[in-house]
Amino acid sequence: MADDFAQRYERHLNADPQLLADVRRAVGARLRRWGREELITAAAMCVTELLSNVHKHAASPECVLTLENRPRGIRAAVRDTDAGLPVLREPDFCSESGRGLFLLSKTAHAWGTAVDPSGKTVWFVLHAETLRP
Repeated sequence: MADDFAQRYERHLNADPQLLADVRRAVGARLRRWGREELITAAAMCVTELLSNVHKHAASPECVLTLENRPRGIRAAVRDTDAGLPVLREPDFCSESGRGLFLLSKTAHAWGTAVDPSGKTVWFVLHAETLRP
């Protein structure tokens, strides 16, 4: 569901790996609409990581992706129904997995988690080179 009141986008989805390309396209389209083209690659990678973590670790693939356009850049969040928090660890570059959250932490200007009785939200912030009013 897109909020056409401009600065917020929300989409309910299942974190299915086969849908990730479609989600990346939607993120890119929204960021283009907001004039945030310089953030598309980083945002798509970070959103993909959060959705992959829901797919791999949450009890249910159902989640909500939220994007917000802010004066300094964007904030993105993925909310799911599992209270288990992601674990940032030093990557083993010989392993086939385990690097995503590390890459997100090095790409985003800030990131974090919030837990509530119905699950958790994992979010990140990307700053743009050009500030918007």
